[in-house]
Amino acid sequence: MRIKEIVQTIENLAPVPLQEDFDNSGLQVGDINREATAALLSLDVTESVIDEAVSLGCNLIISHHPLAFKPFKSLTGRTYIERCMIKAIKHDIVIYAAHTNLDNASQGVNFKLAEMLGLQQLRILSPKKDSLLKLVTFVPESHAEYVRNALFNAGAGNIGNYDSCSFNLHGEGTFRANELANPFVGNTGKFHFEKEVRIETVLPRFKQADVLRALLSVHPYEEPAYDFYPLKNDWAQVGSGVVGVLPEPIPEQEFLYLLKDVFNLPTIRHTKLQNREIHDVALCGGAGAFLVPEAIAYGADAFITGEARYNDFYDVDSHLLLAVVGHYESEICTKEIFFDVISKKFPTFVVHKSAFDSNPVKYL
Repeated sequence: MRIKEIVQTIENLAPVPLQEDFDNSGLQVGDINREATAALLSLDVTESVIDEAVSLGCNLIISHHPLAFKPFKSLTGRTYIERCMIKAIKHDIVIYAAHTNLDNASQGVNFKLAEMLGLQQLRILSPKKDSLLKLVTFVPESHAEYVRNALFNAGAGNIGNYDSCSFNLHGEGTFRANELANPFVGNTGKFHFEKEVRIETVLPRFKQADVLRALLSVHPYEEPAYDFYPLKNDWAQVGSGVVGVLPEPIPEQEFLYLLKDVFNLPTIRHTKLQNREIHDVALCGGAGAFLVPEAIAYGADAFITGEARYNDFYDVDSHLLLAVVGHYESEICTKEIFFDVISKKFPTFVVHKSAFDSNPVKYL
């Protein structure tokens, strides 16, 4: 099995185009066309993690946090990032990261956190915007099903928990082929009427090239007619943060103890208790305090994140309970996500979860 097959499995869950503009998810080091020996899963990549991979015979490290965020002008070993790069290259280890694309994906980091807390009725807190297109094309009735299926297989037609979604309107198209044409139906130089189906379907913007390639490969016409329209709809299945409800409301202090237990926390930072019950919960792993306004607008009783600044606690005012559990603690679950998706696809492939504690924050 090639490393690229494992990478493709991760990207099926968390396509790289879902990452934020500042991010650098994807391949960090190495050749994914090499045969895979075993994989090591980690939150961060450090020299100790690479040593662990070498000792376990793993030639693939999959991490949540990218090793490199900025371009290199030299590779001298001056920083731990450069030393990790050099060591990985020396030992023929591929390093791959799925960061904010895994944060934004449906069933990604935030959905895992919600599952750990037992939240129900989950949905994205801040859906991605300007990320969807509508494709409209016109196909002779005899080929409509064939073309539809090709579009669906290329990634079009997914809406929430439904796939193969389209709208089909029967009508009549016209054309006249000149002497240079090779028409599928009709005769050169003669005006032609053809019973056609107008097919409409939606797709993620990053799938446009794949869907167009599929359309052109199966459409019977020499010159297919098609249009892509940008949609202003929110992409409800992809975006930042998650909201859900607890099975039963619980007091604030009991909720904080629940967080300490679930995330194995030595301590937890939070805003002043207001003697409220917690039922509606919003959350975002990592540095998610930028979503506080959305959590307040949603009407959440509590917002959980990994990082928050001093002023974020003021900004909450008395609208909700802000609980900060630690960046590392809120994302260590990524190892479980990677393990589950790889083991399900490749049940006999050897996958290790890193035993190294890469959390740079310590508690006394």
